[in-house]
Amino acid sequence: MNTHERRTAVVTGAARGIGAAVARRLALDGFAVAVLDLDEAACRTVVDDIRSEGAQALAVGADVADEAAVETAVARVADALGPPTVLVNNAGVIRDNLLFRMTGDDWDTVMNVHLRGAFLMSRAVQRFMTEQRWGRIVNLSSTSALGNRGQANYAAAKAGVQGFTKTLAVELGKFGITANAVAPGFVETDMTAATAERMGVPFEEFKASVAAGVPAARIGWPEDIAHAVSYFTSEGAGFVSGQVLYVAGGPCD
Repeated sequence: MNTHERRTAVVTGAARGIGAAVARRLALDGFAVAVLDLDEAACRTVVDDIRSEGAQALAVGADVADEAAVETAVARVADALGPPTVLVNNAGVIRDNLLFRMTGDDWDTVMNVHLRGAFLMSRAVQRFMTEQRWGRIVNLSSTSALGNRGQANYAAAKAGVQGFTKTLAVELGKFGITANAVAPGFVETDMTAATAERMGVPFEEFKASVAAGVPAARIGWPEDIAHAVSYFTSEGAGFVSGQVLYVAGGPCD
C-alpha cells in the first residue's frame, strides 16, 4: 500500500462494467485513479464510490481515438493526481455483424477505439513511466482474439492488442515498465446484455447457455478481471511482461 501512495493509475472505459471494477480495485490497492470515459459525467458515480472509501479519484472525459483529446486528458491527470505510471487500456465498443454485412464504419470504429486508443494512450503515458523508471501497462484483449463468428472487426482488434502488448514489453522493459494483456471470456456487462438483446435472447437465458459450456460452470464477473489486472499492476509482477492471461473459466485454444 505504501509503495502506491505516490502512484497514479489511468483506467479507460471506466464509467461502467469491467473498467469501473478495475478502477475501484486499483483504488483499494492504493493508487490514485483517473476514471476516464467518453462522457465525463458518467464517470462520477465511480469516482464518488472511490472517494467514499478515502482514496483519490478524478473523472476525465476523453475520446481515446482522438490524439489531441488524449494528450489533454493525460496532462490533466498528471497535473491533478501526479504522473500516471499505471495504464489500463479497457475502452472498447462492439459493432458485431457477419463479414458480408459489416460496413467500413463498423470496422473503423472498432479498430479506432481498441487499437488506436490503446496506442495513443500508451504513447501519452510512457513518458511519465520512463521518467519514473517504473510503469505498468495492462491492455484488455478477449478470447475473441482467437476468432469468433460475427466479430471479424473485434477479433482482429483484440488480436492486434496482443501483438501491441508484446511489442511494448520489448521496447519498454529496460525502463522498468511491464506490459501485459488480460483476455476475458464471457463477462456479465452492459455490453454482453446488449449482445443478447440484439440476438433476441433474454439475458438470463443467454448467460445460462454460455455458462453451460464453461468448465468453471459460470460466466465471468467484472471483479474477476479486476483481480487479474490488480496482479499485473502490482510490485510483485515486475518480472512478468509480454504475457496474455485468459480469464475465461477454463482453458483457451
